[in-house]
Amino acid sequence: MESVRIDSWLWAARFFKTRTLAKTAIEGGKVHIDGSRTKPSKAVQPGQTVTITKGTEHFEVIVRDLSSKRGPAKVAQTLYEETPESVAKREMNSEQRKLARAAAAAPDHKPSKKERRDIQRFRRDNLE
Repeated sequence: MESVRIDSWLWAARFFKTRTLAKTAIEGGKVHIDGSRTKPSKAVQPGQTVTITKGTEHFEVIVRDLSSKRGPAKVAQTLYEETPESVAKREMNSEQRKLARAAAAAPDHKPSKKERRDIQRFRRDNLE
């Protein structure tokens, strides 16, 4: 096997749950091969660098092996190698999100019925 469609490879490597989701991400510009935008039918080959953006997560992986069939997660992990810079950046972003959540003030109590009505009235009056 010399090459595989990028949408099929992303699905087989378990970056996306379905090929349709992979295709949508590719068409939306969330997947790049060797730094350039691609199409779902583009063939990927071993040694190429694929950059994937899923929500707040950014992956930069090097294609190591090809597969167009989705298999076990252990097999899927052998299809690519994530760059050390990508791993470090993802871990740093994850830590920053955790710290931001921890710094956010949590309410000290659940709103009472009157407070809920006041909140609803405020939202209704200010959003219209």
